[in-house]
Amino acid sequence: MIILRPAELAHEHGLSAQAVRNYERDGFLPPARRTASGYRIYTRVHAAALRTYLALIPAYGHSRAGRIMNALHQDELDGALTQIDRGHAQLLQDRDTLAVVRSAVNHLLAEPASGPDPDRSSQPGPRTIGELAHRLRVTPATIRNWEEAGILTPARDPATGYRLYRANDLRDAELTHLLRRGGYPLDQIATVVAQIRTAGGTAALAATLGDWQRKLTAQSVSMLDAATHLAHYLNLPDRLEP
Repeated sequence: MIILRPAELAHEHGLSAQAVRNYERDGFLPPARRTASGYRIYTRVHAAALRTYLALIPAYGHSRAGRIMNALHQDELDGALTQIDRGHAQLLQDRDTLAVVRSAVNHLLAEPASGPDPDRSSQPGPRTIGELAHRLRVTPATIRNWEEAGILTPARDPATGYRLYRANDLRDAELTHLLRRGGYPLDQIATVVAQIRTAGGTAALAATLGDWQRKLTAQSVSMLDAATHLAHYLNLPDRLEP
């Protein structure tokens, strides 16, 4: 049996010996046996566990990677596999979201820009729900439905409690109206509007879609790499030896 010191285990990955000890403490590595003088005894099993854990991080994130390793070291293989399945399900959901956002952004960019509001071009400031509904030629009930779907989050007049729609709300309402005409359901529109709001506009979001796609691709490849390390670790003949 090859015996490794914490520093030797850490060196391969550019870690500190304390990081390795912390990983053992947190259950990401199996418990190490001790010498009579109290020093930890790490083996090739611990080296494989460390490689596996570090490979799981870019594939599933720190938290889920830790839960996978914890489950394995508690002899709960099904629990570990459930965490992996959930990670794959999340990635698929992210891919579906990207497809919806990309389609919607292409739809938005293909539409001509809205002209000035003929009803209030000379009256700056927030608008009421009635004014917004009139501008979009929808009913106030439709605007309230968009709010219930989480698409619009208007402020409230502190004196009257009435909804006040500011510039960003107007933009989001116009995008919603356009996407509804394009056949998008409200839950997908909520996702698109949230992404546009975060990115700072449709054009800015369009510029980030390639990066988003590349990140998802990199995560998928990381999952394949993690699966290789995990299969090797699971098949070590002495992995479950005391």
